[in-house]
Amino acid sequence: MIKNIKYLLIVALAFSACTTDEEVAAIDQNSSDGLPVTSGTANFSKYVAVGNSLTAGFSDGTLFIEGQKGAWSTLVASRFALAGGGEFKVPFMADNIGGFAGTTPGVPSNRLFFNGTAPVPVAGTATTVLGAKLSGSFNNMGIPGAKIFHLLAPGYGNAAGLLTGQANPFFVRISSSATATVLGDAVAQSPTFFSLWIGNNDVLGYATSGGTGVNQTGNLNPATYGGNDITDPNLFASVYNTLLDGTNGLMKSSAKGVVSNIPSVTSVPFFTTVPHNPIPGLPTAGAAGLNQIFGGINAALAGAGLPARFVTLLADDGIATTIEANPLLIVDESQINISAQITAAFTPTFGAQTAAFLGSIYGQARHARNNATARDYILLTARGVIGTTQPMVPATFSTIGVSFPMQDSTTLTADETAQVKTATDAYNASILALANSKGLAFVDANAILARVASGNYVANGFIISSAYVTGGGFSLDGVHPSPRGYALIANEFIKSINTKFGSNLKAYDVGNFRIQFPGTL
Repeated sequence: MIKNIKYLLIVALAFSACTTDEEVAAIDQNSSDGLPVTSGTANFSKYVAVGNSLTAGFSDGTLFIEGQKGAWSTLVASRFALAGGGEFKVPFMADNIGGFAGTTPGVPSNRLFFNGTAPVPVAGTATTVLGAKLSGSFNNMGIPGAKIFHLLAPGYGNAAGLLTGQANPFFVRISSSATATVLGDAVAQSPTFFSLWIGNNDVLGYATSGGTGVNQTGNLNPATYGGNDITDPNLFASVYNTLLDGTNGLMKSSAKGVVSNIPSVTSVPFFTTVPHNPIPGLPTAGAAGLNQIFGGINAALAGAGLPARFVTLLADDGIATTIEANPLLIVDESQINISAQITAAFTPTFGAQTAAFLGSIYGQARHARNNATARDYILLTARGVIGTTQPMVPATFSTIGVSFPMQDSTTLTADETAQVKTATDAYNASILALANSKGLAFVDANAILARVASGNYVANGFIISSAYVTGGGFSLDGVHPSPRGYALIANEFIKSINTKFGSNLKAYDVGNFRIQFPGTL
């Protein structure tokens, strides 16, 4: 009896071991669920990615080979290849220096890398020839700098328009003809599956310029727009619908696809790295002198029934452990200009000439804010301006950000931020509505990057944040993702595609992607 029990136990263990080996052998390591990789109801055989710099793999201020290899679109295409996807051709730049040979205004050049102290351009000379065309068609049709209406613009790839700003150097490289459109060249490839992530630049140029452009809401003619203008939301919705059209657009021949909305510009480190109050305690005399002037202006404002614009500046108390944080002095063009009132108020004290000077520089000045109702965003590029001196201005009033206001191009004010948010919200409402009505997968990039900005995004045991240089989510230009950030985005696209179409594509381990590119590649 004992012998029989022992025999049965051995047989049971052997059967169990055999079953486990078979199960392990049956698990597909290339899928999300261990089952054989499938595209579900989608067809990945011809994938075309349409968009802007984010789709292209732009990073560290420019476009270069390794960045293109790590683009979220390239990573997604690699997963598609395991589920019937075909070749994904990328219009690679000629080197890892980045940008184009020569110096052309507005055309990005050498990429940035962190030298241990600060971001600096890599050494070397770019070899990609500006205006030269590549042969054939390309699956990655991410065009850095493109706004939504540019995708329908004939001549956007005409090299003759480079000097006048009517053409895009990245589309010039891959356009099929001088009159081709981005959409036309994409549709000509007869995609069975597409991605569309466009619209960031329709507010980004305005934001990164500190609101120097024009909010074109109400203007449906993009031919009259400047480079830093905000695109009208109705125009945006109309063009987006055209891009997805089933007759001449990306959904021609019943192609399926995935679209993404627009992240808030204030989720990226370009706007969040420099605080509104980086000025240390001032010398006692300097603080007293400025407080006298700013207090006088506040009094004049109160007399006119207007709110105060200035705070009381703190002097250095001489205690090393105490950190006085004074707000930056900025220009806010949304305010009523009170130059005349300032001149009148200070003429008795300082004389007509000095009073007029004070009126000219402080008429629309105020201290930067970061409170529950209003926040000003100081641009990353303003770091090199704060604390320097304004030429041809008396020394007492020449320190930029302290006694001389930072100009419009250095700051996205609360009013400008609100305009960007209004446009972004309208764009995103249109994108979501069209995605739902046309049965497309949808990526909520706005919510995803908000999580990154809050430091609340965890993947593969890593916390990914928008902290400049160290957070892992963004490259050194403060706007575009890092290699790890692009892997994160690829995973979010994969997740949405799996959910919508029943595929089981495997996500990437973000730990296998570096935080920043080194100086030498």
